[in-house]
Amino acid sequence: MTATPFHATILGSPRIGPNRELKRAVEKYWSGGIGRDELESVSAELRRDTWEALVAGGLDSVPVNTFSYYDQMLDTAAMVGALPPRVAEAGDDLDRYFAAARGNDEIAPLEMTKWFDTNYHYIVPEIGPDTAFSLNAAKVLGELDEARAQAIPARPVLIGPITFLALSKAVDGAGPPIERLADLVVVYGELLQLLAGRGVEWVQIDEPVLVTDVLGNAAELAERTYESLGGLVDRPAIFVATYFGELTDALPALARTPVEAIGVDLVAGSVSAVAAVPELADKLLVAGVVDGRNIWRTDLASALGTLAKLLGSVAHVAVSTSCSTLHVPYTLDAEPEIDAALRSWLAFGFEKVTEVVALARGLRDGREAIEGEIAASDAAIASRRTDPRLNNDHVRSRISSITTSGVRRGPAAQRRVAQQNRLNLPDLPTTTIGSYPQTSAIRLARADLRKGTIDAAEYERRMKAEIADVIALQERLGLDVLVHGEPERNDMVQYFAEQLEGFFATQNGWVQSYGSRCVRPPILYGDVSRPEPMTVEWIAYAQSLTDKPVKGMLTGPVTILAWSFVRDDQPLADTAAQVALAIRDETVDLQSAGIAIIQVDEPALRELLPLRTKDKDAYLRWAVDAFRLSTSGVADSTQIHTHLCYSEFGEVIGAIADLDADVTSIEAARSHMEVLGDLNAAGFANSVGPGVYDIHSPRVPGVTEMVTSLREALNAIPAQRLWVNPDCGLKTRRTDEVTASLRNLVAAANEVRAG
Repeated sequence: MTATPFHATILGSPRIGPNRELKRAVEKYWSGGIGRDELESVSAELRRDTWEALVAGGLDSVPVNTFSYYDQMLDTAAMVGALPPRVAEAGDDLDRYFAAARGNDEIAPLEMTKWFDTNYHYIVPEIGPDTAFSLNAAKVLGELDEARAQAIPARPVLIGPITFLALSKAVDGAGPPIERLADLVVVYGELLQLLAGRGVEWVQIDEPVLVTDVLGNAAELAERTYESLGGLVDRPAIFVATYFGELTDALPALARTPVEAIGVDLVAGSVSAVAAVPELADKLLVAGVVDGRNIWRTDLASALGTLAKLLGSVAHVAVSTSCSTLHVPYTLDAEPEIDAALRSWLAFGFEKVTEVVALARGLRDGREAIEGEIAASDAAIASRRTDPRLNNDHVRSRISSITTSGVRRGPAAQRRVAQQNRLNLPDLPTTTIGSYPQTSAIRLARADLRKGTIDAAEYERRMKAEIADVIALQERLGLDVLVHGEPERNDMVQYFAEQLEGFFATQNGWVQSYGSRCVRPPILYGDVSRPEPMTVEWIAYAQSLTDKPVKGMLTGPVTILAWSFVRDDQPLADTAAQVALAIRDETVDLQSAGIAIIQVDEPALRELLPLRTKDKDAYLRWAVDAFRLSTSGVADSTQIHTHLCYSEFGEVIGAIADLDADVTSIEAARSHMEVLGDLNAAGFANSVGPGVYDIHSPRVPGVTEMVTSLREALNAIPAQRLWVNPDCGLKTRRTDEVTASLRNLVAAANEVRAG
């Protein structure tokens, strides 16, 4: 069909609401506080407000069907009839959906892992031999009808069939899901014809997997799939969107198909590679020149120059963000406390829309049409380049001195003996990952401190009371290694960012991590240093309440980078080393305070892994170096733990071993201990704590279930090196769930110890 080219768009938008309205509504629905009608009303209002703001901002094509109650991959599984059979009895369609995402007392949830190299988590669809794809278009059509009722220039957005299957998991003996591509393409064809019947002009099909090496034959699959879909007689114009990297050989393959538009990420990729593809001559190229996943202001002059290079190589150029703005906060207007210089360097979601629209105007009318915007952009970039906060010579010289002298501890076997003599722990020691439930009393105290209704001394008293309660609970339950519960921490990254130089912690910069879980990534804008100890007082107080060891809890340098918006004016490796130096100073101070076990969490180690194989080794080298820099300042008798969660670990198994932590706790419950075989194959010889139950579900696992998991683990790891713990921290769970689950965990460990 002939479709009118659009000029200014984004690839997707946040859905949690500027004040986390969706989070609150969904959680009330889960708890029975509201019904489905109210949940749907809140959601419809959020969609309406989002679309109206995008049109008012100047976009002439607006993405719809990007809203989700939990996750877009789970939405796609529901759309193509690929929810697992075990959720069939969970209730109505929405309850089945949430059962797949979260599980319940009878139903185990689907796995969850990271969306490419972002901190967003997606639900992993399961494709079995009996999975029969069938179309359920109710969500797509419903949101389309809503948008049209508002006169929105709506463009439905779908996760593409190649990406959906490439990121799914085979179950029950099925072959690789990608082998079912032809079957799934039939369903997508049905949907395209249905949309054409509704008069839809454009449909966006997201295929980010094409910028990775996940599929060895990505280009061939892309050409075959979009030759088929593009060849349909009755269909909308197809816009294949890619992001997070460069397409390489998949770009000419897509360009040879009948699709009308292709989206490329020109923040992560190069314009020269795009301009060199002659098959693009009759396409609309949607150029992602505004960074959709970081918060730095766009260099408008440079971006306009990039766009100009595409003219003549393609039929039309549209301006876009590089990916969905799901990954950035809504607007800078919600951050009144940012200093003027830093504010001038930034662009959140709404500001990125204004950048897209300005660039589209400049491309159409010439540079002079946006000369004022370019002048403001140039001034901000110059201000940032010369700000003294971006260069701390003392920090840089310390890093050079320490790395020159070496960042290794003693041999692992030597450390194990020293630590056992100091700690005297039993086989299968029990512990938790770090955080305990953030109770209403904790949240109230934090709010009272912000409002000034209590002072710092009263806040400290309340937090110490919470710590005392958590220590007492763990002792009653019989855990071997305790934690202080982290009541004083709002977030495992933000807490540290608020105490380190070089960071700005936002007040309302919320982004979705998974489901209803939202985080506020801090802004790492300058050189990083630690003015004073950050955790020592809290951990030392907890240790004073018990004779059992209490772990010091720190977040590792790679995770702090991954879960922050990081400066883009120097290599990530240099920034990681600065954060590592600050963490190293904290470990030394914890050791001096008598803390015998220190956990430096790196759940994001896999997350930052580059999407192309050629770039991975260099990343893993500096990531391992940063961890070792942060942990090598303590004695061999101090036990270093780390924690990794909710990622596909196969590609980083060697790096996990190279971290050389004395104990590594790792997500394993949803994946049924599969990771342990990979660890053994990589020669991993230190201690490991595979999670024996999934904390992201509200269900309380029974003793028998955890005994089974532990015995599976013992097939791979000897008892002397096996720890017993949950998958992750307990911050998001209720106290009653935690107490019951940990009681069963201790009972399971005792049963297995007894043989």
